[in-house]
Amino acid sequence: MSTFEPSAFWHPFADMSAVAGNDLVIASGQGAHVTTEDGRSFLDATAALWYCNVGHGRAEIGDAVMRQMSSIAAYSNFGDMATRVTLDLADRLSALAPMDDAKVFFTSGGSDAVDTAVKIVRRYWSLQGHPARTTIITRERSYHGMHMAGTSLAGIAANRDGYGPLDAGVATVPWDDADALAATIDELGPDHVAAFFCEPVIGAGGVYPPPEGYLSAARAVCRERGVLFVADEVISGYGRTGRMFASEGLDPDLVLTAKGLTSGYLPMGAVLVAGSVARPFWETPGFVWRHGYTYSGHASAAAAAMANLDILESEGLIDRVAGLELALTAALIDLRSHEWVVDVRSGTGLLGAVQIDPEVLAADATAMPRVIGGLRERGVLTRGLADGSLQVSPSFVVTRDELNVLSAAIDGALVAAGSTRPASRPADDARDVLPEITSDEAGGFGSSDERLLADVPPHHGS
Repeated sequence: MSTFEPSAFWHPFADMSAVAGNDLVIASGQGAHVTTEDGRSFLDATAALWYCNVGHGRAEIGDAVMRQMSSIAAYSNFGDMATRVTLDLADRLSALAPMDDAKVFFTSGGSDAVDTAVKIVRRYWSLQGHPARTTIITRERSYHGMHMAGTSLAGIAANRDGYGPLDAGVATVPWDDADALAATIDELGPDHVAAFFCEPVIGAGGVYPPPEGYLSAARAVCRERGVLFVADEVISGYGRTGRMFASEGLDPDLVLTAKGLTSGYLPMGAVLVAGSVARPFWETPGFVWRHGYTYSGHASAAAAAMANLDILESEGLIDRVAGLELALTAALIDLRSHEWVVDVRSGTGLLGAVQIDPEVLAADATAMPRVIGGLRERGVLTRGLADGSLQVSPSFVVTRDELNVLSAAIDGALVAAGSTRPASRPADDARDVLPEITSDEAGGFGSSDERLLADVPPHHGS
C-alpha cells in the first residue's frame, strides 16, 4: 500500500486506524485484472465485491450509459413516471426470473433490495388479512446487507453487535437443516411467520454451497406451511453459479438481486416478485404502497444493466462459468494439504473459499492480514470472509491459467505466513491443473473434465 496524507474518505468494513493514509488506490482494470495508481497489476480474485461478472474495462457498458445520459440521465419513477430503458429492463428481468409473471421493483443495491423485500412480505400478509405474520426466518452464517432490516436478519453475529435493539421479529435456524426450519416455523406458529430468507449459496458468511437436497427440502417446508420463500441472490444472481439464478427450479416467491445486474458499472438492485405475491399490490384500487427510493429504476443504471446482460448472453459467459466450475475446484483442492487449511469449498460455479484454521486465527491476530499481504506481494487481491476463509469469486472472463496462478499465490502466501505443507509442490509455481485440451481418451474418459470428476468428490468440501 502507498503511504500519503490521509484522505477524508471513510472506508466501509475497515479499521480506519490502520487504513487512513494507506489506501490501495485502484486506477484501472481490464478483464480479471486491476492496476493501482502506482502501476502494480493484480489478479482480482473477488471480482471487486462479488460483482464484476463480465470483467473490468467493458467500454460497451460505458458507451451505453453515455448514450442514455446524453438523452436523459435519470428521472423519478414515482407514480406514473418512467423512462423507456427502465420499462424494457423490467420486462427483460421478468422473462428471466425463476418464477411466473414476475414483477420487478428496482433499488439502488442489495441492501435496499433486502429492506424492500422485508416490507413487501409483511405488507403482503397485511393485505391478505394476516397482519400478525411478521416474523422473518434466516439462517446462521447468512448475510443480508447492512441496512437496519438486513442487519437484523444477519446470521453473522459480528455484523449485529453494538447497534442496540434491532428488529425483534427475526428467528435464526441452522444453515443446513431443513427439519430445523420446519420445527421453528411450527414452534412460532405458521400464522406468525411471514417469510424465510435464504441465500442459495451462503456468500459473505464463508461460501457454503447448500447440502444436497437442502434447497428443495426447505422450499417444500415453506410451501407446506404457507410461508413465503425469499431467495437472496445478490451474490449468486446473473450467472455466478453457472445458471442465471441459483434458485431456478425452486419457484421462489421473491428473488433479491444486485451486484451482477450491472457488474458494478453503476449501482442498482432489483427485487423480482412472483405475480401471486404482487397481485394485491397491483390489483387493489386506491391502494398506494408507500415505499421507494429516489433512484429506483435509474435510467442510466438500467442502461448499464441492459448492456451487461447483452454481454452475458452474447459471449455465453454463464455457460463459461459452468465450464470453469471444475477447473476452480481442481486449482484449489490441493491447498487442503496445508497445515493452516481446514477446508476448501467450491463446486458451485465460480464461488470458492479456502478456510483457515480458526485456532490459528484465534492464536495470532496477524495471521490473516499476513496471508492477505502475501497474496498482494504475489499479485493477487482477495479478502478474508466472516468465518476466516479466503474469498474466491473471480470475474467470468478468468482463464484456467489464471485460476492456477491464484492457487499458487495462495499456496505461497500461506507458506510465507507460516503454514507447512508437503514438499512436493513448489511454493510459487503455477500448475497446469486442468489443461485447455478437453480430450482424454486414456482410461475411457471423454474429456479431462470427466477425469477430474472421477477424482474429485461431488461435495468438493470436507
